[in-house]
Amino acid sequence: MTAMTSTSPQTPPAASLHTPVIGWFEQHARDLPWRRPEAGAWGVMVSEFMLQQTPVSRVLPVYEQWLARWPRPADLAAEAPGEAVRAWGRLGYPRRALRLHGAAQAIAERHGGDVPSEHAQLLALPGIGEYTAAAVASFAYGQRHAVLDTNVRRVFARAATGIQYPPNATTAAERKLARALLPEEDERAARWAAATMELGALVCTARNEDCDRCPIASRCAWRLAGKPAYEGPPRKAQTYAGTDRQVRGRLLTVLRDALNPVPQAALDAVWEEPVQRARALDGLVADGLVEPLADGRYRLPLT
Repeated sequence: MTAMTSTSPQTPPAASLHTPVIGWFEQHARDLPWRRPEAGAWGVMVSEFMLQQTPVSRVLPVYEQWLARWPRPADLAAEAPGEAVRAWGRLGYPRRALRLHGAAQAIAERHGGDVPSEHAQLLALPGIGEYTAAAVASFAYGQRHAVLDTNVRRVFARAATGIQYPPNATTAAERKLARALLPEEDERAARWAAATMELGALVCTARNEDCDRCPIASRCAWRLAGKPAYEGPPRKAQTYAGTDRQVRGRLLTVLRDALNPVPQAALDAVWEEPVQRARALDGLVADGLVEPLADGRYRLPLT
């Protein structure tokens, strides 16, 4: 087992973290539908798209409905992209629905309808970046990849680097550290990826971390250093009220709820400020989420 490069006398070696974290996961992991064997690679992929910037509690009902309607990529690929946007509901960031639809089409066309197992093939699918490719390869196929979501990055920042929060954007140093922390065996590495993600979601949270429940508290570099306060660049705050995102959401709600194209007046009614409303609608059209018709009406995209 390769130990990580020490950055301070308090930095724990990789091997000392694997057993307690994986052991904790075996006892405390949530029973989530995408973790069950019957979910398959498609279920894992759908969950990864939906869980980006969206909590589990909001994803669960939409995920269940989605898989009931589209149990295979080809089922989704056969529908208009607007149906994916409609089914996305209020999960937010609806471009993810279009990206998932595009990935389903590519899977149906290039891979016979089966989610590919090779990391390079996953990465080549439209709408899939490094994180999602690594997550699907790891969680669906048990492969050895560094899976770096916000929760994992926070666990590594605290336990291994000794800082409260990771940088706003993933750095080369974080990727190097994540690779150094990976267990050598594929199956154990995949389990480690899931376990560190769950630890960050349930225990090593962004606020009010519960060190008394943490299986590696005695080895955590940040805790051993006295939990020094974060001194990096200001952390990004998530705002919604009054933003273009809120306007876009209201416009999409009208279109999702309509069986037929809607007139401009129906969209004008959702937001009083005309300049922001027009900007939000133009953005939806530019993103391919809304299709303008020649008669001045709007609909979700058909192609």
